[in-house]
Amino acid sequence: MNTLLDALEPYPFTKLSSLLSQVTPAQKSQIRLSVGEPQHAPPQFVLDTLAQHLPRLANYPATAGIPELRASIGQWLTRRFGLADFAPDEQVIPVNGTREALFAFAQAVVNHDRAALVVSPNPFYQIYEGATLLAGAQPLLLPCDAQNQFLPDFDSVTRDQWQRTQLLYLCTPGNPTGAVASMAQLQKLVALAREHDFVIASDECYSEIYLDESTPPPGLLQACAAMGEPTFHNCVVFHSLSKRSNLPGLRSGFVAGDAAILRRFMLYRTYHGCAMPLHHQYASIAAWSDEAHVAQNRAAYRAKFSAVLDILGASMQVTAPDAGFYLWPQTPGSDEAFAQQLYADENVVVLPGSYLGRTVDGRNPGNGHVRMALVAGQQDCVEAAQRIAHHLARG
Repeated sequence: MNTLLDALEPYPFTKLSSLLSQVTPAQKSQIRLSVGEPQHAPPQFVLDTLAQHLPRLANYPATAGIPELRASIGQWLTRRFGLADFAPDEQVIPVNGTREALFAFAQAVVNHDRAALVVSPNPFYQIYEGATLLAGAQPLLLPCDAQNQFLPDFDSVTRDQWQRTQLLYLCTPGNPTGAVASMAQLQKLVALAREHDFVIASDECYSEIYLDESTPPPGLLQACAAMGEPTFHNCVVFHSLSKRSNLPGLRSGFVAGDAAILRRFMLYRTYHGCAMPLHHQYASIAAWSDEAHVAQNRAAYRAKFSAVLDILGASMQVTAPDAGFYLWPQTPGSDEAFAQQLYADENVVVLPGSYLGRTVDGRNPGNGHVRMALVAGQQDCVEAAQRIAHHLARG
């Protein structure tokens, strides 16, 4: 067996299951705020398109996807991020959700012939760490806390560390904090990637859920274009329909950016055998081509944040995120103890923040926080907030 597997930590939800198994939940209906799985209804027109193309199950799909899908993705990127002269046939690869692509990307990018660093935020989406370790690289984790507005402090990375860096995982809007990197911060990273010749993999799967309709989060390719870099040298982005369109089970997303990198990644994926089914591709075209359902989705999250924060604001140190659908409140004491006791008292499930982070220099920046995913319907989210407030009032 691959001995690198021994370096992998248990997944956060495995840890959570073990933690909660030690107590008996309250005799109330369970409300899960732990998993970032959207519970809003999928768009009906996408489901209709999916059903219409079910006969395509008789055909093998190509790894590159059909030209119509790549074109629809290119059109969406152009509309959303103001890109010009975008070449979807060379600068887009459809993928079966960003999770598998984020993992596979490190396997294709990291050069095993020399000691490699992969930089990522801390706390983080655990796929970044697993991908790094199984690619034979060493993670360099940058803490994201209130002191640095929950964004990695890239100024703390030494020149020697940048020289050893082969890949940087960026997550904006961030999971779990919801922090958004500014255009200036993105452009600074683009300049660093040019100077030190590393690749930026920007996970932007929460980019379409934001509270201010007039201020969508900027993207990495947008930053490149503003710098006069239409080839997106050393820069790729990952987007998904899971959060944007409430289609997590469709497993549909894409990677876009530097065509030279994507050509190599396509070679890897051809051997990997991970082409998107054709009926999923046609459903994806429908989803990427429509913005009305996405605006409605944002409005639903906006209403939930407003209602939940009205309840929790007096009981916890919690604020609305810049984007995404998570709350990242501080807990009174241990985050593990809070999550376990909340489950026992109220049957509300939240994820301890320490499970999403790692201890570096004696500190885990996830400690003392829990992640709450406001993915359920508004009524359930409001009831969960009321139960949490009741739990806190009991001390």
